[in-house]
Amino acid sequence: MQIPRIHPTAIVEDGVELGDGTRVWDHAHLRGPCTVGRGCIVGGKTYVAYGVTVGDLCKLNASVYICNGVTLERGVMVGAGATFTNDRFPRACNPELTEPYPSAPDEHTECTLVREGATLGARVTVGPGLTIGRFAMIGMASVVTRDVGDFHLVVGSPSRPVGVVCRCGPPIWRGDPRSLVQAVSARCEACGRGYRIQSGGTVQEIQE
Repeated sequence: MQIPRIHPTAIVEDGVELGDGTRVWDHAHLRGPCTVGRGCIVGGKTYVAYGVTVGDLCKLNASVYICNGVTLERGVMVGAGATFTNDRFPRACNPELTEPYPSAPDEHTECTLVREGATLGARVTVGPGLTIGRFAMIGMASVVTRDVGDFHLVVGSPSRPVGVVCRCGPPIWRGDPRSLVQAVSARCEACGRGYRIQSGGTVQEIQE
C-alpha cells in the first residue's frame, strides 16, 4: 500500500477519495466529493470538480479542467490544458440580467464518459454529453463535438476520424474508418497486435 502524495500547495477538499499511490501536484484543486483511483497523476494547476470519477492509472497533465459530470475510466491520459464542458447553452445569469445562475448541476448538465485507455492530447476541448471510446486517440488542440469510436484517431476542429490506433498508441490504418464498406485487417508494426476494422468503423481486437 502506498499512501497518496499531495503537494503542500494543492487543495484537496473534504470528501475527495484518493487511491493508493496517487500523486497530486502543485496548486491542483480537487473538489469534494470526487473520486480519483489508485496510481494516478494529477498535474499542477489541474482542477477536478465535485462529482467527477477518475479511474485507476489515469494521468492528468498540468492545467487540465474537468467539470462536473465527467467520468474517466481506467488508464486515461488527458494532456496539458485540456478542457471538458457540460452545458450546451450556458449563461452567467437569468434573462433579465438580475440574478446569477448557481454553479451547481441542473437539468442542463450533460455527462461525458471517457472509456479505458483513451488519450486526449494537449489543449483538447470536449463538448458536453459525449462518449470517447476505448483506446481512442484525440489529436492536440482538437475540438470534440461528436462521440468517438473505440481505437479511432480523430483530429481537427471539429474533430473527425482520420485513422485507427493500436492499444500501444501508433496508427495501424489511415483513413476514416466509418467510410469502409468492407472489413479490413490491420496489424501494429510496433507490438504485433492484430485488429479487424468492420464496415461502418467498429474496431475489434483479434485474440491470438
